[in-house]
Amino acid sequence: MPRPTPQNPKSGSRNVLAFGLTSLFNDVATEMAYWVLPAFLVSIGAGPAQLGVIEGVAESVASFVQLFAGYLTDHISRRKPIVVGGYFVANAVKPLLALVTSWGQVLAIRFADRFSKGIRSVPRDVMVAESTQELGSAYGLIQSLDSAGAVIGPLAALLLLPHYGLRTVFLAAAVPGFFCVAAAFFGIQETKATHAAAQLAQTAGQSAKQTRPKPKPSVRSLPPAFYFLVCAVTLFSLGNSSDMFLVLRAGSVGIAATRAPLLGLIFNVTYTLFSWPAGILSDRISRRAIAASGYLVFAAVYFVFGLAPSQPAIWIAMGSYGLFYALTNPVLKSLVVSSVPSEIRGRALGIYAFITSSAILLASILTGELWKYFGARVPFFLSTALALAAAVLLILSGIKPLQSKPALDGCAPTGTAQ
Repeated sequence: MPRPTPQNPKSGSRNVLAFGLTSLFNDVATEMAYWVLPAFLVSIGAGPAQLGVIEGVAESVASFVQLFAGYLTDHISRRKPIVVGGYFVANAVKPLLALVTSWGQVLAIRFADRFSKGIRSVPRDVMVAESTQELGSAYGLIQSLDSAGAVIGPLAALLLLPHYGLRTVFLAAAVPGFFCVAAAFFGIQETKATHAAAQLAQTAGQSAKQTRPKPKPSVRSLPPAFYFLVCAVTLFSLGNSSDMFLVLRAGSVGIAATRAPLLGLIFNVTYTLFSWPAGILSDRISRRAIAASGYLVFAAVYFVFGLAPSQPAIWIAMGSYGLFYALTNPVLKSLVVSSVPSEIRGRALGIYAFITSSAILLASILTGELWKYFGARVPFFLSTALALAAAVLLILSGIKPLQSKPALDGCAPTGTAQ
């Protein structure tokens, strides 16, 4: 399947940059609140079990909404209002954390936040794919800017906490939230109309000698390679619980809650530095191999957290954890998008997000319960084992399609990395 023609090189670059800036400001706001949330929950009488429920429910609602948003994205012509609206809702509810008095209220706010993420994520990712041919580079750049915001966010929280306390940090998140919505509203351009026109022109050129064009299929099937990929990622996700359990584990070895944002800072520095290079590399070599190496990094990090031998080991592991995200998030997204026909990218991304996020829901709840009854080591070692198995499966899932039917592993022309 040929690569789609982007709407315009300059316009496409502008869109990628606009999405990147939107993600930058959004993550500043999110990470300011996210890394102090465990300590805040403890201060209002909640613990690991409640955190597991909150994060599990929050991620599950995002997955259900993304499934719906995926189908919607393939059938609407204007996606920008959904994307902008999603960012608006998310940044309107975060400051409300400053007013809550119970963990149930935190759950409601996280629900609204993740709902808005679910509704905006798939349309955004499809718009990015329609704006450029270099999928890995584009997703990697956006992820780098996103994680750069996640560096600034914890740093801002660290500066505010000693002087103003937890609730003021939540209120201060409204400032980058405003800039996020402004960047989305003024910077993002619609892509589907121009993208469809380019495809129509290409089709017309190919069928100029025909008296009548062939009717467009109403339904396109997802290729087997897509389902192989989802199986591997789902197995991994069953051990990929909320990152807040890492913060709790760090607290159990003596790292103070006031230093939790610093954990997020060093994690996101690594994430920022490696996301764009990993994305660029994925446009040139095997995406499956890059993602599998990310799973191996995850396994090593969780093994160290399970042992928790010392505070320095936890700090080093947390810094390495950013490399896992850089090697997987933009790369797997590129692999999903390039593995299906352009007409059903939204559906593929929605199904992918739904299945993996549902597995993460189970992982968060399971981790909370295992921690409660058996201690911290059991869930962390279980996650290590699942990550190792998923890395092997991810590599093996690409062998048969590459040997027998190369088009299944990406539906891409020769030279496209899968």
